[in-house]
Amino acid sequence: MTPARFNAITGRYASLRIAVVGDFCLDRYLEIDPTKQETSIETGLPVHNVVRVRSQPGGAGTILNNLVALGANTIWPVGFSGDDAEGFTLRRTLQGQPGVCLDHFVTTDLRSTFTYCKPLVTTPGRPPVELNRLDTKNWTPTPAVVEGVMLNGLLAVAESATALVVLDQVDVPGTGVVTSRLRDGLRALAEHMLGFPILADSRRTLRDWPPVMLKMNTAELAALAGTPPTASIADISGVAQALARSHGRNVFVTLSERGIIGAAPTGDVEHVPCHPVRGPIDVVGAGDAVTANLIAALAAGATLREALELAMAAASIVVHQLGTTGTASVPQIRELLAM
Repeated sequence: MTPARFNAITGRYASLRIAVVGDFCLDRYLEIDPTKQETSIETGLPVHNVVRVRSQPGGAGTILNNLVALGANTIWPVGFSGDDAEGFTLRRTLQGQPGVCLDHFVTTDLRSTFTYCKPLVTTPGRPPVELNRLDTKNWTPTPAVVEGVMLNGLLAVAESATALVVLDQVDVPGTGVVTSRLRDGLRALAEHMLGFPILADSRRTLRDWPPVMLKMNTAELAALAGTPPTASIADISGVAQALARSHGRNVFVTLSERGIIGAAPTGDVEHVPCHPVRGPIDVVGAGDAVTANLIAALAAGATLREALELAMAAASIVVHQLGTTGTASVPQIRELLAM
């Protein structure tokens, strides 16, 4: 990619209006000082003394964070939080970011706030060490009334958005934002608005999803198409190409340290390797950074390969941010690509 193309693509980010539909969660980090050791008098167990608590949007919120870092004009989160302390914090972290409009982000007492609580042992001069995570999730089906509000939000933002991202983050089907009812609405939207960029990612499965662009990792591709995660780049490229042709939309497969593959319905396939590791890494959030950069670049007129190059640069920047779910800005990406 030439500097001129980089500037042309990223220069359009300030006009983008992107909706992020899906499971927003709260990433809560508890920083533990190991020098402040203590034993509980009541239980005799070691006490972890927390010296700092920090919170940020996670799940679909990580995609939103990266779109904010890229300078998108308007970002609509379509999702929900519970009417609880975690929900209050999540909403506050969302509304404090430039360009974020919360008109379709709902607080409801029918759901708990999806929360990842991450205890981190922090020692000066060393990378933080994450202990067992404490998660709060919803294990019952999303109530129909909440489904209806989510579907209405999806349809409302689609009228004004430049592009749309959908993230299904929950473990149990039907317990989050992206229920079968919302996917039906997404299908109708995709069939009605041909050419409208919609990119979907699901940690469970993308099988039988509507005709939208699909992003997955090798394990998810294996579950979808039977391709072993250790398959060669050539084999994965062939499967992605066939999937893109049959689905009628772009397909993206992230390959961890091997980079990323993008396939178009036209038969075009591109592979972009990852950047060299420059020190300790933390891979949390890299996939969501890829998602944000793919949708922003494609909505801004990038070619398939250009979008992949920008996504890989962003992923490299994010994995080198330790003990946090990081983001990559346009100046950071420009510097890495030496533009």
